[in-house]
Amino acid sequence: MKITVLGGTGLIGSQVVALLQKAGHDVVPASPSSGVDLLTGAGLDEALAGAHTVVNVTNSPTFDDQSAAFFRTTVGTLLRAGERAGVRHQVALSIVGVDQVPDLDYYRAKVLQEDLLRDGPTPYSIVRATQFFEFMDAVISWTSADGVVRLPATPLQPIASADVAAALADVATAAPLDGTLEVAGPDVLTLDEIGRITLAARGDDSSVVTDDQAGMFAAVRGDVLTAGSGARLAPTHYRDWLGTTLAG
Repeated sequence: MKITVLGGTGLIGSQVVALLQKAGHDVVPASPSSGVDLLTGAGLDEALAGAHTVVNVTNSPTFDDQSAAFFRTTVGTLLRAGERAGVRHQVALSIVGVDQVPDLDYYRAKVLQEDLLRDGPTPYSIVRATQFFEFMDAVISWTSADGVVRLPATPLQPIASADVAAALADVATAAPLDGTLEVAGPDVLTLDEIGRITLAARGDDSSVVTDDQAGMFAAVRGDVLTAGSGARLAPTHYRDWLGTTLAG
């Protein structure tokens, strides 16, 4: 099967490409570095030529109110190009609970991306993932100052990017869901707890103060960013991943 992976050189996309190639598929990794621009459509027809499936893991360059324009433009461009190329399956990566956090501009923009895909002309699959292990350091840094990290007690169910890539590769090679699959890590942890686990593993003596007004995740109410029933639970635990990462 020929599969085009948009965002194919990034954290998730490069792993999806490797998994699909290992399984024997004809894979085209497409990104600005290979001359493909989803905003303008440049290089897109060539990247999609002969493709049965498209996996879209591209992301907005900003997380503010400009992200909606990015997704509106890129999804429209991709769907039109997919029709021209005869693409039969469009796969997109989204976020667990994305429609339950209306106060975040970026989450509203991702909901728009999902809606455009659902209303489009091509059979589709949406893979909603929880927060990646690899992003936890950045989340902690957002509210860190003078040896103190302020984090809300928001329940999360973080997942390794490798496990997200595996789910995307499986979905891409199966029949379209015309619906959504949730994927999440095996453990539910509050964000302040994740902060303490992470700092301790790194030998950082900064203290974590629970502050439900701190940072982006202060806008989240309840456990909406954890997986629901029927989700695909990944095997990798955060503590194990941290240990392996630090040892490497």
